[in-house]
Amino acid sequence: MSPEVETTFVQAIADTLAVAMRADERVIVLGEDVAEGGPYRATAGLSEEFGRERVRNTPISECAVCGVAIGAAQAGMRPVVEIMYIDFITLALDQLVNQAAKAHFMSGGQLSVPLVLRTQGGASGRGAAQHSQSLESWLTHIPGLKVVMPSNAADAAGLLLSAIADPNPVVFVENKALYFKSERVTKVPTPVAIGEAKTLRQGDDITIVATSRMVGEALRAAERLAGEGIEAEVIDPRTLLPLDTAALGDSVSRTGRAVIAHEAVRFGGIGAELAAQIQELAFDSLEAPIQRVGAPFTPVPLSPQLEDAYRPGADDIYAAARFAMEWDLPETQLQAERDLQSSAAGQL
Repeated sequence: MSPEVETTFVQAIADTLAVAMRADERVIVLGEDVAEGGPYRATAGLSEEFGRERVRNTPISECAVCGVAIGAAQAGMRPVVEIMYIDFITLALDQLVNQAAKAHFMSGGQLSVPLVLRTQGGASGRGAAQHSQSLESWLTHIPGLKVVMPSNAADAAGLLLSAIADPNPVVFVENKALYFKSERVTKVPTPVAIGEAKTLRQGDDITIVATSRMVGEALRAAERLAGEGIEAEVIDPRTLLPLDTAALGDSVSRTGRAVIAHEAVRFGGIGAELAAQIQELAFDSLEAPIQRVGAPFTPVPLSPQLEDAYRPGADDIYAAARFAMEWDLPETQLQAERDLQSSAAGQL
């Protein structure tokens, strides 16, 4: 068993990249300012150890960076690309979606694209509407991509190792708000299988499925619920594509109630797909409608007070769980009708 060390999420990323680069000379890092450590220091120290041939600064062109990485991957390299913010992935979608994701299929299996695209999402630091979005649901709609969203340093390290080893493209989404949280992890990272959810808290009354930053919020909500005699099971999918539907279905089949929480805008978010999967797998066991927690349908505001109000958290998850637990009460059902009407009006 490897000894444990104190680290942060972002340091775990940097350390894991170094481990992968030491183990395989085909692993290279590409991106804007990566040789200087990048905007959050996720690549700090790599150019000093491996040189600027393997840690390459690129022009400010996400399309070009992604295109070069795809060519390198098809030529036998294992590039890890950093896109500074997930907002900027829009500029790389042609290459990522129409080339990287489809090369293996359209070549009849002759080509592979062992590419990892790391990017940062989520609202924090008052980055405003163009630097704060959560766009992971866009990417889960694309056959040929894998989409990873770790919620802690240990999983970030283990999943990054697996992503780099994968023969096909993986989008690795990190939440900026998690970067500098201090955690204890094993000194030598252990690969975490892509496509396996993790149950972080056992419970028999309700299932809370949360992604990325919202996992910690879900655990806080679960502790509050426990103080009221409600035992919530908290599950972190860890990867959105492929999705461990069996773990979600098994849990809700046992608890009968579910809350799904993510930071992205609620309308059209990944929570909608998770809810659909759960109701297909556990419909006969459901005792209440599946509840979804997400951000309001508006661009992320710059104002500190408004950004804080915009970001969903533990209070929202707690309220959704209480709503599900009290669904049999007539006043709860009446409130649900009012909320539905209000939500529909807000999206017109």
